Amino acid sequence: MAFNKVHHIAIICSDYQKSKHFYVDVLGLDIMTEIFREERQSYKLDLALNGEYIIELFSFPTPPKRPSRPEAQGLRHLAFEVDNVTLERQRLLDKGISVEPIRTDEFTGRKFTFFADPDDLPLELYEK
Repeated sequence: MAFNKVHHIAIICSDYQKSKHFYVDVLGLDIMTEIFREERQSYKLDLALNGEYIIELFSFPTPPKRPSRPEAQGLRHLAFEVDNVTLERQRLLDKGISVEPIRTDEFTGRKFTFFADPDDLPLELYEK
């Protein structure tokens, strides 16, 4: 395989407006394209981080729930690299987002912490 990079991450949410607010207004991702697909009763929102396409946020009328805890099989979490975990954790707390205490990666010595999106998808802040 000759992969260049990860192209995007697709997320299906249960409440489109709530998730759109979270990813755009709370996390600060930029909207590239927003489409409502009438035939599927589904939104598709393309989001960018620092100008780079990263997330497709989808809505569907009745998506089934997918367990993420305790340590369910499958995709574990989505991690965002940050310069300062302590500062970014506080910014999330200031916006009313519940964030776990900061931990240190035993192998790299770098700080990290977890929080969740409106559908309880585990998200991580990992210090550069």
